[in-house]
Amino acid sequence: MQELWTYRDETIGDNDITGNSVEAVDGGIGKVDEATYDVGTSYVVVDTGPWIFGKKVLLPAGVIQRIDTESETVFVDRTKDEIKNAPEFDPETGASDEEYRTRLGTYYEGGVRERERF
Repeated sequence: MQELWTYRDETIGDNDITGNSVEAVDGGIGKVDEATYDVGTSYVVVDTGPWIFGKKVLLPAGVIQRIDTESETVFVDRTKDEIKNAPEFDPETGASDEEYRTRLGTYYEGGVRERERF
């Protein structure tokens, strides 16, 4: 199974993806506001703009399928609803809240297991 907090493509760290558009499997969800490249703890923060009332969401690096550097687009393997229903991101505590990271990891790993069954 893919490590959830690690990019699938190790070359992603070679590109600054801040500002890139983010596409879920069923449409656009916003732009990358922040990206980290720490081994085993990487994530992106996505500013969803008006899509879910200006909320920011944190996505573990492992949900990123690929990046198209020409169109500056990050493709994730989750639906808009999966992302919208994830545990809410608190910009004050950020990703440093271990309890939040654990809940988020459990949420997204559950979705992976469901898809692997079919």
